[in-house]
Amino acid sequence: MPELPEVETVRRGLAPVMEGAVVERLEVRRANLRWPLPEHFAERMKGRRILRLRRRAKYLLADLERDETLITHLGMSGSFRVLLGNEETSPGEFMYPRSVASSHDHVVFHMQPRATVTFNDPRRFGAMLLGDTARLDDHPLFKGLGPEPLGDKLSAGLLAQACAGRKTSLKAALLDQRIVAGLGNIYVSEALHLAHLSPKKAAGVLSDRKGGPTDAAKRLVPAIKKVIAAAIEAGGSSLRDHRKTDGDLGMFQHRFRVYDREGVKCPTRGCKGKIRAIVQNARTTYYCPVCQR
Repeated sequence: MPELPEVETVRRGLAPVMEGAVVERLEVRRANLRWPLPEHFAERMKGRRILRLRRRAKYLLADLERDETLITHLGMSGSFRVLLGNEETSPGEFMYPRSVASSHDHVVFHMQPRATVTFNDPRRFGAMLLGDTARLDDHPLFKGLGPEPLGDKLSAGLLAQACAGRKTSLKAALLDQRIVAGLGNIYVSEALHLAHLSPKKAAGVLSDRKGGPTDAAKRLVPAIKKVIAAAIEAGGSSLRDHRKTDGDLGMFQHRFRVYDREGVKCPTRGCKGKIRAIVQNARTTYYCPVCQR
């Protein structure tokens, strides 16, 4: 599943050809993805200008003329291809390669000025929906979402309040989108290692008896922000030859501290531990049992 930095990289790659452009024509090649596509989708999109392309958690949001927003989720295998003149690019960096098979091209945006943007999704777990722009915060997909990792609202105090008394693991708590929006398996493992916190600890360790932030919470928040910012700057976490719109490879995988590093020496200075892999809530967690306690 693409995580926040990958989705942000896709947004940045699509913005130059979609923001301010008009949907001249929309090809809808099937009736549904994860959920049914909007009724009369092609007719409703035709001739509408995309005012702004933004992101909330792992969702791409295209604000349209006439106060509607196109909500897109990449699912497990979704990606976009951009054809501009004779050059085709695929924005985003992913752990696993994206499909380019035309049989999985489900929605095609023909933009004016001339560009073609194709949504490809072999597993069809992605989604495209239309919602009222002014009431988007009340949409079922966004209602109750936690703060953005890089936003000002995420603080040690807020994290302490959200996790006070929780017996679930730190790893599970951070994957809960109601606590922090957009975090996924890769970057939770990375942030916990940077903060020297065991993923197995109870989430309540972030809160003291009065509900205030502990030292653990004060270490964790900057670690989350640092990891997410670095991944966005690097262009995502592709481990394969999958390129951004500018042709550069995403390089954050070369900076992984623990993710996919089982058996490798811990990168913490002076630590003699080796990275271990365990399964938590059906997902693999990577951590150092020596310096993450």
